[in-house]
Amino acid sequence: MEKWWQKSVFYQIYPRSFQDSNHDGIGDLKGVIQRLPYLQSLGINAIWLSPVFASPNIDNGYDISDYCAIMPEFGDMAIMTELIEESKKRNIRIIIDLVVNHTSNQHPWFQKALAGETSYKEYYLFRDGHDSEPPNNLQSFFGGSAWEYLPEQNQYYFHLFAKEQPDLNWHNPALRAEIWKIMRFWRDKGIGGFRLDVIDLIGKEPDDGIIGNGPMLHPYLQEMYSEVLEGTDLVTIGETGSVTTETAPLFTNPERKELSMVFQFQHMALDEIKGKTKWDLQDLQIKDLKSVLSKWQTELPTTAWNSLFWSNHDQPRILSRWGNPAYPTQSAQMLAILLHMMRGTPFIYQGEELGMTNQVITNVEQLDDIESINYYHNQIAHGSISRKALLSINAKGRDNARTPMQWSADKYAGFSTCEPWYPINSNFKTINAKSQISNPDSLFHTYRQLIRLRKENEIVQKGKYELLNTKENIFAYTRQLEKDIWLVCGNFSDQPQQFTLPTASEKTILSNYHKTYEGKHTLLLEPYESFIIEIASNY
Repeated sequence: MEKWWQKSVFYQIYPRSFQDSNHDGIGDLKGVIQRLPYLQSLGINAIWLSPVFASPNIDNGYDISDYCAIMPEFGDMAIMTELIEESKKRNIRIIIDLVVNHTSNQHPWFQKALAGETSYKEYYLFRDGHDSEPPNNLQSFFGGSAWEYLPEQNQYYFHLFAKEQPDLNWHNPALRAEIWKIMRFWRDKGIGGFRLDVIDLIGKEPDDGIIGNGPMLHPYLQEMYSEVLEGTDLVTIGETGSVTTETAPLFTNPERKELSMVFQFQHMALDEIKGKTKWDLQDLQIKDLKSVLSKWQTELPTTAWNSLFWSNHDQPRILSRWGNPAYPTQSAQMLAILLHMMRGTPFIYQGEELGMTNQVITNVEQLDDIESINYYHNQIAHGSISRKALLSINAKGRDNARTPMQWSADKYAGFSTCEPWYPINSNFKTINAKSQISNPDSLFHTYRQLIRLRKENEIVQKGKYELLNTKENIFAYTRQLEKDIWLVCGNFSDQPQQFTLPTASEKTILSNYHKTYEGKHTLLLEPYESFIIEIASNY
């Protein structure tokens, strides 16, 4: 049976950077409410709202100190309730970002653990050291040991991220009961579902060096389903960095009663040197991108479901990453067309529909993100030069995605009436929502068309995918549902390319160069030209 989220397009909002309504330079929930008409006009049906819970903000809200309270700079629970209700009036559901692999070290649970309450120590992963050394050599994703020593306890606690983000002990049934209570609280508030941060880490066994996909991961997810989700139409989106096409069905087959869909990141690692870190860069090979994306289209069974995305709050801007600044609109349209015509649920990251770009920084003082700051100082401590470290940060740093939304050419880009919490990209006068909404040829309107095509055509939701054998820089595939066949094609280069269709085009559905292709068999594609056409079913 078809689910609502299988024909929807989701839109991720990073609240601090979306819209400031109270003139303090920080985006807030009232600001999201103000911009609901914009999102409705775009056509999306769900908002993934990055964390708005109470937090000390060590990791921009991904360190939560109270799961049932709103961070004051964003508003309060009454405003959150208003956002949920106002969104529903526009057929938009609110998806909250639930971070339950870890908490903030300011969370009452951890504070009680530090005060010596044994039951709360069992909510976390405290261990004895060995000869004044950590329990083992596991490393944090943010650099350094994953074990933090507490002299007053003469013990270490485990943290996969910042030391201010202690990992939770999911093996404790009392802890899981607390999480189910939190999820029911939000379910009863009327949200549309949960995005589950780094959820494939909850079954970790740090004593044995097991981090992702621990042996109890799937039983815990099945318990979550039975305790919170059964009988609802809530969507659950698992951030699963280690998932493969072989393991994805374990998460998303409805018969297993776990998650609705997963985020996989294999395509996001293609510009990183294999076996190294995200900061070790290499050029994207188009053949590899075609191979990875096509694998996720063809190897997932129909019972499994995948997400589709180019960008999010942890990734650089896709136009700066794999587009071409010399062809900003065309290359961004091509990327959008290629992704949105695939099977799965597309996610648009705020500003992606406008072609927002990375912001170049020139010194470490301009950084806000803890991951980038830690990486920079780590590199300098190990003998690297500043210029080299900043090169990687400008390419892959998370601050790139967190510059304020560019609404207009007005001062502060229409985001605020005062200096924002983080600098606005200097190109806001040419890249902004106001100018694109009034331009029918803009990237914004391409996204509107793609969203409408998904909603109105089952072939986009359900059609069989087949990659066509082409030159490396041509990415072309078909979607087929019964006798209907759509061909999707993009020239992934700044040079004209010849492309021969498998059969003559019968109908033009969309073209970013405003061409019509009816009756044509051989095409000379312009730089970053992309299109969707209907072809004969007997080719």
